[in-house]
Amino acid sequence: MDALDRAIAGVDAALRTIAGVHRAERASPASEFEENALSIAEREHAAALMRVNHVGEVCAQALYQGQALTARDPGTRASLQQAAREEEDHLAWSADRVRELGGHLSVLNPVWYAGSLAMGIAAGALGDRWNLAFLAETERQVEEHLAEHLAQLPVGDSRTRAVVGQMRAEEARHRAAAIALGAAEMPAPVRFAMRAMAKLMTTVAYRV
Repeated sequence: MDALDRAIAGVDAALRTIAGVHRAERASPASEFEENALSIAEREHAAALMRVNHVGEVCAQALYQGQALTARDPGTRASLQQAAREEEDHLAWSADRVRELGGHLSVLNPVWYAGSLAMGIAAGALGDRWNLAFLAETERQVEEHLAEHLAQLPVGDSRTRAVVGQMRAEEARHRAAAIALGAAEMPAPVRFAMRAMAKLMTTVAYRV
């Protein structure tokens, strides 16, 4: 794929991501479970958590897009693109679950996407080792917050728990792949800054 084709594909992916119209290639893990009765408060809380997770996937798509644009090594670029395709399923699964629970997607998705795209481009510009380091740390933090969500979700909400559990397992695999490809160790101040930004994003996305 030449530069023009990559640019066109990138614009298409951005528009679909922001609009929340991705179609999963794999069936949602939720499809294996029946919808259990939940209280209004439980449904609202689960929907808000899944809105946060959807925003996380919007950011992941933008990060992968930006990093792939600036990756120097074709193998690294291919790995990033493959991970992005798997994350598209996460986008669709989380968006579907938000709607099933009666919630709505974040109205700030264009903002989340733009900011994450800029960070992805900047990370890629530093070279592949730091590009991969940024990816590995992002996936580690996402894995952590998905574990927190599993602890917070209603015990009876099997459908949401199945989606979050599958997403967490695949984020861990993406992190391991980045490390295997030669990711550098992210400096502590950068990890702290990334965690602070993630905290802001999740707090806002839970509400809007």
